[in-house]
Amino acid sequence: MSTENTDVDQIAQNADRAFRELSHIEPAVRARAIVAAADALEANADALVPIGMRETGLAEARLRGELKRTAVQLRIFADTVVDGSYLDVRIDAADPDFALGPRPDVRRYLQPVGPVLNFAASNFPFAFSVAGGDTAAALASGCSLVVKTHSGHPELSAETARVISEALVGAGLPEHVFQTISGQQQGVDLLKHPLIAAGSFTGSTKIGRMLADIAAARPKPIPFYGELGSVNPVFVTEQALAERADDIAAGLVTSVGGSAGQLCTKPGFVFVPDAAPLEQGIATAASGAEPHRMLNPRIADGYADRRDEILATDGVRAIVEGTVSRDADGQGWVTPTIVVTDAATLAAQRDRLLDESFGPLTALVQYSARDDLGAIAEELFPGNLTATVHHGDGEASDALRDLVAVLSETAGRVLFNGWPTGVAVTPAMQHGGPWPATTNDSNTSVGTAAITRFVRPVAYQNAPQALLPEPLQDANPWNVPQRHAAAGESAHWGDAAR
Repeated sequence: MSTENTDVDQIAQNADRAFRELSHIEPAVRARAIVAAADALEANADALVPIGMRETGLAEARLRGELKRTAVQLRIFADTVVDGSYLDVRIDAADPDFALGPRPDVRRYLQPVGPVLNFAASNFPFAFSVAGGDTAAALASGCSLVVKTHSGHPELSAETARVISEALVGAGLPEHVFQTISGQQQGVDLLKHPLIAAGSFTGSTKIGRMLADIAAARPKPIPFYGELGSVNPVFVTEQALAERADDIAAGLVTSVGGSAGQLCTKPGFVFVPDAAPLEQGIATAASGAEPHRMLNPRIADGYADRRDEILATDGVRAIVEGTVSRDADGQGWVTPTIVVTDAATLAAQRDRLLDESFGPLTALVQYSARDDLGAIAEELFPGNLTATVHHGDGEASDALRDLVAVLSETAGRVLFNGWPTGVAVTPAMQHGGPWPATTNDSNTSVGTAAITRFVRPVAYQNAPQALLPEPLQDANPWNVPQRHAAAGESAHWGDAAR
């Protein structure tokens, strides 16, 4: 439901009322409603995709694939609701002989936090927007949701919201369980509202930090989950370069150029022992790149300025200079730019070079045998969504193990012999990382673990069965997994470790 002309307080009141109503609806009904939303999204693809193409400049194949991903994402969260293991139910039976003295009956589970406010992204008009992963996770958790739509695709946002809202309400959920607003000020005002219990965001570091600070400065602070900038470093070993230089070159150009490089997982820096074996392959692969429109003129302006700054930096040489042009509407059209420098220049010019380039630009960084890649990664790349290693067949040196260990501390996802663009929607996926990749690196915005952002633990002690939430009852009417600690168990703690 669009609420763009509704008072912010009324929006919050509607969301809170819907949340209270939702708490009395069985999870199976919530799951069926989420599936209904997925079905409706796919049924309206022929109407939605052309709007997205017009507003964002993204290709039809990309948008249809993204819409399918969004529907699949909704469905996997529906199954997560039915499964119920995300509730993490723990039941400790009363135990008069407990090792530390009599133990009461204690039952703990995760319950939804309340109304959630999500700030939609520009670069994924389906998957990280009105019907995206935050929407799926919030609704699956049992929260109501307000989406602050992105100004880059307003018509698509409004039409998607209509489709999703009608599907959810038609399947039995409360009227205001899903709402949208527009405009920066409405978003800020709603984030400050005392009835909003959590916030989420996908976008720039600057705006994400501003919103996170607002959430933290409230009289009652709330959790805020921001996915921000990332340069996603890649490290290529000498053996990998010797074995498959052409494949690495072609894969890099595809990863950097896809969607005009407007992806949070685009590889920004690729460390290689020698750029020469890659240069011809990169030039050949890039020569066939057709100009791609950027999302909007403001993003094109930012990319053009960033590209100019990098190309003008001492010690940086263009392998493929790429292009930036404008059409009559002021939209920017681009082809990939790929440059080469060395590790010493990158360290010395970090203030100019290390920021994210939101567009089809990447830098090869030549390193020597004397360079400690782990130390470089730790110093220059303290927080990223991804880090990638290209290694040779059977290669597993101590130095490589040390590098992987560092990358696991500085990135949320570590890839091997692949490219970070393309984030699978799957239970094990981690899409988050240390600051500045996210505002909170203990969570993910992709995969079923994303639901844990919008729940909180509550324990009930010596509660009568009639007053317990369904997941904690002995009868277990929702049939969710329950972990039991039986009476007498503490007498044997530590035995397994003997």
